Amino acid sequence: MMSGGVEDSINRLMASPGGALLASFQLAVQRHFKVYAALFLVGFMTSFPVTATVVEWLISSDRLPSGVDIIVVSPVEFLFLQLRMAASFGLFIVGVVFVMHVAIRGRHHEAVQARIAELNLVLPKPGPTTVLTAFSVAVLALAGVVYAWEGLTPLLLTYLTEDAQRVGLSTEWRLSGYVGFVLSLVLASVIGFQTPVITTLALRLYIVERAVLRSLRRHVWFAAFVLGALLSPPDPLSLFLVALPVIVLFEAALMVDGWIRDETPAPVP
Repeated sequence: MMSGGVEDSINRLMASPGGALLASFQLAVQRHFKVYAALFLVGFMTSFPVTATVVEWLISSDRLPSGVDIIVVSPVEFLFLQLRMAASFGLFIVGVVFVMHVAIRGRHHEAVQARIAELNLVLPKPGPTTVLTAFSVAVLALAGVVYAWEGLTPLLLTYLTEDAQRVGLSTEWRLSGYVGFVLSLVLASVIGFQTPVITTLALRLYIVERAVLRSLRRHVWFAAFVLGALLSPPDPLSLFLVALPVIVLFEAALMVDGWIRDETPAPVP
């Protein structure tokens, strides 16, 4: 019974404008691969010079738990860390542009346009919608940074430090491990906090129906934990604290959309 429900939900998703958009998007990504590669290089090259300053700020003694020392165990560890940080920023830039690309392509995709024509709908003007989307992405990204830096990082670092010191272990952390831990939490939170933007765009552009998303709720929750496992440090508490905002924000976006918009809007005369 459950398997049939899942299969039916997936079939409904693939038959929706969103399914057609997903099916065609691979070709679009391949066509614009050089653009994405150029954006990655720009992000990498502009961020690499400031990585040393960021590392110096992160390892300041007033930001470390008591009794923790940061060590470097190989001559090239700091260099590799800088490369990793610059690459992460480049990927972040690519991710932001990717989301905007999905939104723009979704608005003009033939399957979405057919759905709009079928319901005789009038979409919001692209200019204000783009500005509002960009503003929302920036605000939610900042909220993710604050959540990770003010909430997750102190909580987890203190917990992990005290847990090790309680059994008599010395707390000497590798530079790459510590900075990677912090940046992973920040990146995962920034990405996770974009859930309302992605969900709202998919619903407002009629890429997918709200009923389909609700039917796939359990799979979205599972995907949130998979995202947490891929992006957060490898401990259960970090995974849970990264996945929880994704789930809460996804449900909030569905709830708000249900309050202010009918599932099938009335046709415009």
